[in-house]
Amino acid sequence: MSFEEIQFPADISYGANGGPMFMTDVVATLSGHEQRNSKWAQSRAKYNVASGVKTETQWHNLIAFFRARKGKAVGFRFKDWSDYKAENVQIGVGDDSTTDFQLIKLYSSGSVAVSRDVTKPVAGTIDIYVDAVLQSSGVSVDTTTGIVTFDIAPVAGDIISADFEFDVPVRFDTDEMAISMDSFDAGNWSSIPLIEVRI
Repeated sequence: MSFEEIQFPADISYGANGGPMFMTDVVATLSGHEQRNSKWAQSRAKYNVASGVKTETQWHNLIAFFRARKGKAVGFRFKDWSDYKAENVQIGVGDDSTTDFQLIKLYSSGSVAVSRDVTKPVAGTIDIYVDAVLQSSGVSVDTTTGIVTFDIAPVAGDIISADFEFDVPVRFDTDEMAISMDSFDAGNWSSIPLIEVRI
């Protein structure tokens, strides 16, 4: 799958709308009861960035970005301003042998906790801790996969945690950018959909 480590213009994504979605089959019986079958174990985000375009400069930048990604063909990073950071997230426990740990974000509601793999952390925002002590050396983070690698495996029982910001891997969900010219120097789109891609 073609993917570029470039972020969609953050000033446009700030005005976008959207978020996580699931796919669930619902079958209603004659008695009014329902059978529900969730097809996805993890949510998939969907966005519409049309409302984020406020200026002519943004309009031109969006057209250039769309052309460079060739519509649906090439994936890219997207900052979801409603959900772009994680703080004090436990990503693993030392066992004297494991050196690689996946960045995650945890969502808790009542007794339910859902873990989400984070594959696109933002460089310069990542802090890794072992037993609440910030690690200034001996650890690296791959910002294209979200894998944290220690030079030496943390000892058994050590709690590995992280603070970081992250992007969502997405692509355009259209190959056509239909522009409505409202005036001489201003365009308008009813919809410019993006959809999360599995990395």
